[in-house]
Amino acid sequence: MKTNNAHHALLLLLTAFIWGVAFVAQSAGGDAVGPYTFNSIRSLIGGAVLIPVIFFLQKTGLAPKHEGGDRATLIKGGIACGIALGLASMTQQLGMYYGAGTGKAGFLTACYILLVPILGIFLGKKCGKKVWIGVALALVGLYLICINGAFRLGRDDILLLVSALLFSVHILIIDHFSPMVDGVKMSCIQFWVAGLLCVAPMLCVDMGFSAESAAAWRANLASGEAWISILYAGVLSSGVAYTLQIVGQRGMNPTVAALIMSMESVFSLLAGWVLLDQTMSIKELLGCVLVFAAIILAQLPDKTAEAR
Repeated sequence: MKTNNAHHALLLLLTAFIWGVAFVAQSAGGDAVGPYTFNSIRSLIGGAVLIPVIFFLQKTGLAPKHEGGDRATLIKGGIACGIALGLASMTQQLGMYYGAGTGKAGFLTACYILLVPILGIFLGKKCGKKVWIGVALALVGLYLICINGAFRLGRDDILLLVSALLFSVHILIIDHFSPMVDGVKMSCIQFWVAGLLCVAPMLCVDMGFSAESAAAWRANLASGEAWISILYAGVLSSGVAYTLQIVGQRGMNPTVAALIMSMESVFSLLAGWVLLDQTMSIKELLGCVLVFAAIILAQLPDKTAEAR
């Protein structure tokens, strides 16, 4: 592996680890202050954290130079990423708020690894046999994870699958814009957009329209435990990890990048087991194994295509 590729691979692996552990913070923080409040504050913190980073890079001359991108492209990319990220984070947080454990949330969110090449069909990119076999394996795995008794998906499971679709769109937007613009600046813009997108539902849903609900919301927000989760998600999961994703995806083979980032599901399962003492049934564990196997299979390079 070339040095540059190894560097990007390490960045994406660190991203996956931070995201995986963040499921624990999201579970605790979202329950404490409400899903929209948690996402709004964490995103705004992520954007604020990157402002001094951008200033430092510019002052020291370490800011990367990009060809073919201008200010308008940077703003357009940041807004597009922010909208996709904001909607994806909201649906993911709601899924966890309505009862999905960290392990299940991590595996269902990881379905974006399968959805990215499938959505690529609409962009003129074909999928090989391995992807379709992976889709079939994932469907069986999702059935084992999500379906309990009657043949129906729970509200939390559906929200997490919608979140996976939105994260797939986010990845494809990054793939389009990241070679043209400064990744740190685009990441900063996306966080401000994502944070502001959550403000209205935060005020209407989490805070409520009565004096009593607003007082309860303020009391929960003043909790020190809630802020530990918010700061972890804001500084590390948002400010650091999503920026590492943008930087790490640039110059990396998308297949390899997606495979590395799929490790977040493994880290989330381990984090829920170690930090929250959560357990999963044999049926759910088998489903997780099948989904993870599908993710790996779908992302393995096609030797025939490489030969061509």
